[in-house]
Amino acid sequence: MNLLETMQKRRSVRSYTGETVTEENLTKTLQAGLLSASGRGIRPWEFIVVRNKETLKAMAECRVSGSKMLDGADCAVVVLGDETKTDVWVEDCSITMANMHLMADSLGVGSCWIQGRLREAPGNRTTEEYLRELLHYPEKYRLEAILSLGMPQTHPAAYELEQLAMDKIHREEF
Repeated sequence: MNLLETMQKRRSVRSYTGETVTEENLTKTLQAGLLSASGRGIRPWEFIVVRNKETLKAMAECRVSGSKMLDGADCAVVVLGDETKTDVWVEDCSITMANMHLMADSLGVGSCWIQGRLREAPGNRTTEEYLRELLHYPEKYRLEAILSLGMPQTHPAAYELEQLAMDKIHREEF
C-alpha cells in the first residue's frame, strides 16, 4: 500500500474489541511519532503510554465530551510538548499525532485523536489540569492530545479520491 492509499484508509475508530494491541504494533506506532518532522529538529515532545485499565477509565473522564472511547481502548498515548524549547511545540506535537494515527491504521490498529489542549474537563478545570493530576507530568510540559489505541470493532470505509473537495485548491492566487 502506498502512502496516499494509507491516508485514504485512515479513519478515526472509537469502538474497540478489547483485544490487545501487540507490543510490536505499539512500538512501531511510537517510532512513527518519534520520527516526526520538527521545527529546527528540536523535538519538544514527550509521550506517556498508558495501558492500565483503571487509568484509562479515569482518562475517559478528562473532557466534558469526546473522550469516552478511552474506557474501551487497550492503550493510549498522551502527547506533551515542552513550550520552553520552541514556540511551535503545538505544530510539532500535532505532527507526531498525525504520524502515529497513520501508522496505527496501517497496522490494523484503530485509533482516535482526542484533543486535549484548550479543552475542558468536568468540575471547572481544564483537560490539561485533570491529566496532569492523574499522570503526574511536570508543569513545564503542556498537553497537546491523546491517541486512543485498540483493535477496531469496525473500520469506516476509506475516503474516495473522487470525493475530495478539489475546489479548495487554488493555484498562483486565490
